[in-house]
Amino acid sequence: MSAMDSPKGQQSKTYDSAFMKACRREAVPHTPVWFMRQAGRSLPEYRKVREGTAMLESCMMPELVTEITLQPVRRHDVDAAIYFSDIVVPLKAIGIDLDIKPGVGPVVEQPIRTRADLARLRDLTPEDVTYVTEAIGMLTAELGETPLIGFAGAPFTLASYLVEGGPSRNHENTKALMYGDPQLWADLLDRLAEITSAFLKVQIEAGASAVQLFDSWVGALSPADYRAQVMPASTKVFDAVASYGVPRIHFGVGTGELLGLLGEAGADVVGVDWRVPLDEAARRVGPGKALQGNLDPAVLFSTTEAVEARTRQVLDAAAGLEGHIFNLGHGVLPTTDPDALTRLVEYVHTQTAR
Repeated sequence: MSAMDSPKGQQSKTYDSAFMKACRREAVPHTPVWFMRQAGRSLPEYRKVREGTAMLESCMMPELVTEITLQPVRRHDVDAAIYFSDIVVPLKAIGIDLDIKPGVGPVVEQPIRTRADLARLRDLTPEDVTYVTEAIGMLTAELGETPLIGFAGAPFTLASYLVEGGPSRNHENTKALMYGDPQLWADLLDRLAEITSAFLKVQIEAGASAVQLFDSWVGALSPADYRAQVMPASTKVFDAVASYGVPRIHFGVGTGELLGLLGEAGADVVGVDWRVPLDEAARRVGPGKALQGNLDPAVLFSTTEAVEARTRQVLDAAAGLEGHIFNLGHGVLPTTDPDALTRLVEYVHTQTAR
């Protein structure tokens, strides 16, 4: 964690924020809160500004990205903003023919399944994503002491989209490649690790105070397969940005059996979904890591009393942690009442004020 003791540039403004302190496992004035997918479909102001603009197109418009990223900070008083983008943006930026289809998700026109296909995954350069640098510059000027979290998709999840051609329930093509041609699989993940590292470096150099690596689909793997076939690529990403001294968060869904390995891959903070209580997650992860999570997003559809009771359970389970960032166990669901999120932030801040 010593790398986080030397803040640079924009990070120095946010260094003493509750979020950054929690990442460093230091004493905090209150438990910091932010939500995955806090900038998105649950907000009427988001739907209004996005009207008529395709998802990928909106990710490449700096002023729109800035507005959308700031919306939940204004509305909910969260302790960190997360950059509005999508995990497939760097793939689009290097020329992969893909689109985000409403109600489906990312769809790849020509899946990558052979060694010849690897040639389509060229290096990502800062010039490919100038809109990211521009948007983050605008955002950090507006956010001041509020940290901005940059993010990217982890190599396994990106590989799954590329190999399957879109979202998949069983990842049969992905696993077929992983088991059937382990060398091609390793080369594919290594290539994606390079692209992901470059994308995170652009965000950090533009002013992001922390980064999160999303491995949304990695819960489909056994611990043995994760360690042998995936962890080297994720570790390569975390190592690539280690010298910047920003906190590195690692999150996956359905990863209860992988929590220790997610931390071992190189994260400073391990995200936990709602299936494992935080005290048990801390036992699995081991010392030296902060934890993030982990209220079930569906709880927000219940009564205020039920939300507070479940939140209290999360906070109680986190009481003995070295560092805790309150979040949901996955992203905000699209039909969530925004007021429920605002009340949740206030409740956590009030209950944990020191």
